[in-house]
Amino acid sequence: MADTSEKRLITETGVAARVVQVIEASIEGLGYRVVRVRVSSANGCTVQIMAERPDGTMTVDDCETVSRAISPLLDLDDPVGKAYYLEISSPGIDRPLVRAVDFERWAGYEAKIELAIPLDGRKRFRGIIRTPNADGLTVPIDLPDVKEGLPSRIDLPLRDLGDAYLVLTDDLVRESLRRGGGPPPMLDDEDEIEEDAEAEIAPPAPLKKKVERPLKPKASAKPKPEKTETEASRANKAKPVRTKAVRVKEDGKLH
Repeated sequence: MADTSEKRLITETGVAARVVQVIEASIEGLGYRVVRVRVSSANGCTVQIMAERPDGTMTVDDCETVSRAISPLLDLDDPVGKAYYLEISSPGIDRPLVRAVDFERWAGYEAKIELAIPLDGRKRFRGIIRTPNADGLTVPIDLPDVKEGLPSRIDLPLRDLGDAYLVLTDDLVRESLRRGGGPPPMLDDEDEIEEDAEAEIAPPAPLKKKVERPLKPKASAKPKPEKTETEASRANKAKPVRTKAVRVKEDGKLH
């Protein structure tokens, strides 16, 4: 049986879906994978493509590589249909969870999940995610502060995911930095992140590569030739219109 843990559970619609169709095969051929594509009205129009390596890493050089590979494809197919900014980025620390393997990799950390189809009348959940069940169909989530008599752990159907992403916490920042190549300077790997404001460590922003993709000019209709005004036309234009009655009267034939 094929492994479905690498299959994207959350898919795009509209223009974003057309962009995915154009670029996904090329990105996968380079050894990366598409995390998410979004088209927004930022700066007029921005196409944001999140990508990563299978191990979850993504460097600035990786963003450059992806940008160079997909830019000609987007120019050729033009799935957006107007001028836009192309932004290639890493998923960031509070990353979207779009595959079963994402939930497995980040089990034990807090996430916000929204279902496309309500479960027992509820669509939004926030809690600690666990490793997806063996059948790969559901993911357990531990819910804090539930009302008495209600279950503190429920299984969410992965097929019904509408949106899911990690919640930014100190523990998540620490673990993300560790996985991404070690802690930043001045932070010892064993040190605790202190609660006091002066000791807080701001998480790095997602790596981005942004370029403008102006719309290629479309062929315009040939302009109509301007009419040339001759001396005769100018004379006729200046000459007042004379009716037959006026001419007879001026010639003295009307008594």
